Amino acid sequence: MTAIDDLPILYSFRRCPYAMRARLVLSEAGIKVALREVVLRDKPADMLEKSSKGTVPVLVLPDGTVIDESEDIIHWALTKQDPNGWAPKTDADKVACDALFKDNDGTFKTHLDRYKYANRYAGAVASEHRTGGMVYINDIEARLNKTPYLAGASFGLADAVVAPFVRQFANTDRAWFDAQDLPALHAWLGSFLDSERFKAIMAKYPQWREGDQPTVFPA
Repeated sequence: MTAIDDLPILYSFRRCPYAMRARLVLSEAGIKVALREVVLRDKPADMLEKSSKGTVPVLVLPDGTVIDESEDIIHWALTKQDPNGWAPKTDADKVACDALFKDNDGTFKTHLDRYKYANRYAGAVASEHRTGGMVYINDIEARLNKTPYLAGASFGLADAVVAPFVRQFANTDRAWFDAQDLPALHAWLGSFLDSERFKAIMAKYPQWREGDQPTVFPA
């Protein structure tokens, strides 16, 4: 058994979609980390010393290397271990993967933030950004009408990258979202939320404070 002090440290926040997808890929890859649960309004000084961005996830490797973008954490994890074959295998696969991150983390995330937190953005109108976000949602529906998952017949990297953000969009007004004509997407999202892989990454942990023992993740 690996001592917890020898594990990479992961600063995470349970409900952050970026942290969720990082935990999901680390879990699927079977890479254990020392998880430090962060409360965003009370960020630990230790994390801010490692990454002045002040956002999660932040992965600190045993040699001191800091990886503070979820996309980079995912690529690092799949380079270390990839038991399910999630890593892009060809140049075309890599281009498609990079485009997926760009589409999700770009325009869609902009609309998602201004839909969910309109009061934080001057001039933002929630309903307009909901409409903007639905362009991406309808694109996902179209993909899922062709295959059960975003990149084929089984859950993979594409689904792990996107699902936490679609969950957040859906939960902003769940009754409204559930009433939309998106049968394939509803089935895909419901399957993800009911899955053991989702339950495993959403366990609740107490806030980590300096001097506390972190939690080994995945358990």
